Amino acid sequence: MSDVTSSETTHGARFPWRGRLLRKGDGPASTANVANVITVVRILMAPLFFVMLLADGGQDTSLRVWAAVVFVVAIVTDSADGIIARRQNLVTDFGKLVDPIADKVLIGGALVALSILGELPWIVTVLIMLREIGITVFRFAVLSDRVIPASRGGKIKTVLQAVAITLALFPWWNVVGDLAHWVNGILMTAALLATVLSGADYLWQAWKHNRSAA
Repeated sequence: MSDVTSSETTHGARFPWRGRLLRKGDGPASTANVANVITVVRILMAPLFFVMLLADGGQDTSLRVWAAVVFVVAIVTDSADGIIARRQNLVTDFGKLVDPIADKVLIGGALVALSILGELPWIVTVLIMLREIGITVFRFAVLSDRVIPASRGGKIKTVLQAVAITLALFPWWNVVGDLAHWVNGILMTAALLATVLSGADYLWQAWKHNRSAA
């Protein structure tokens, strides 16, 4: 039994595009499995959202609402691909690496768009993007040694970012007035703090790992 498993694992490593696409099992999962396809689609939705939001200058029109809807749908797929990957045993190194990148592309596009529209200070966007890009580069730098999946702190950070940006996108201030801006500010501040702290945690864990290895 162990020989078969070893053979299947080796086969999957040599031919990553072969294997299971959706069926649950113990054999190798294809890099093109359903969970990874959803992740790639999320990346492709980012430019669509970006163009829709900026097309009318961010005015309170139906196009802005639809842009916000596209963002929400894309964010929801983040949970969907993770659930499918775990339930169907379709977790791959490609998925571990690309899933956080997909989040960064979508979140980064939203932050930049809001800053372009003058609705979010550029300093917030720059700090968040520096952390996101820095950790992504770090992941690639250590890829030959190990694949670093998203941490719990990183996932909490992503949730806070998603909620803060979603509320910033929908023009709900037309209904509740200035309260919307106060809530948006508080949530975006929380997202910024979580982003910085989770980035520091990644570096701390990396330092401990390197120290142990030494």
